[in-house]
Amino acid sequence: MRVLLVDDEVEFLETLLKRLRKRQVDAAGVGCGEEALGYLENNPVDVVVLDVKMPGMDGIQALKAIKEHHPLVEVIMLTGHANVEVAIQGLELGAFDYLMKPMDIDELLYKVQDAFKKKRLHEKRIRKRKGVEGDDQQAKA
Repeated sequence: MRVLLVDDEVEFLETLLKRLRKRQVDAAGVGCGEEALGYLENNPVDVVVLDVKMPGMDGIQALKAIKEHHPLVEVIMLTGHANVEVAIQGLELGAFDYLMKPMDIDELLYKVQDAFKKKRLHEKRIRKRKGVEGDDQQAKA
C-alpha cells in the first residue's frame, strides 16, 4: 500500500509520515497540490491524504486534477472544523472520505486501509472486464 500525504504544514506532515512509516506504511509527503500532481506522474500511489486548505492549488482543485489524471487513486480529505462543507464537496467530487484535523493516527490508518481495499477491488474488476473483453476479441478472430 503506497500513500501520499499532501499538507502545507511541514511539522504536521513530517509527524504523520513518521507515524505511518512506524506502522509499516509506504508513505511519502509533499507540501502542496502542484507537488502532489508532479509526484503522481512519476510514482504509483494507492491513496492520497489531501489537506483541504493550502496556499496555491487548494485541496478541491488538487482532488479534481488527481481524479482526472489518476481516477483509480483514492483520496481522503483532511479538514479543520470550519471546512466541513468543503470536505463534503470533496466527497461529491469523488473523494473516498474525509477526516477532521487533528485526527487519531489509528483512525487515519483505518480509513487509508479501507480506501486501499476499494482501489484494489476496482482494479480487480477492471482486469476481469479486460480479460472478458480479450476473450471476446479472441473468439471473434
